[in-house]
Amino acid sequence: MTIPLFSRVILTQDIRDQELMAGDMGTIVEHHPATGEHPEGYEVECFAGNGETIAVASVPANGLRPATNQDVLHVRQLSPAST
Repeated sequence: MTIPLFSRVILTQDIRDQELMAGDMGTIVEHHPATGEHPEGYEVECFAGNGETIAVASVPANGLRPATNQDVLHVRQLSPAST
């Protein structure tokens, strides 16, 4: 299933080099179809509570899922070194 551009998604895996955690929400900004060498994936933009971009990460399709009306937003703080 391809997720449409600009859809909200939930990470299902940590992306440690970007300080993102499973459960963080982002927005699809690019889709990368599968090729013979690479699986399907997405570029996901994640935002701080004030709307500023905190990361744009490449995520394999199996590393995220569409957000639903059953998802509740929750706040966590990034480590001080990344703010």
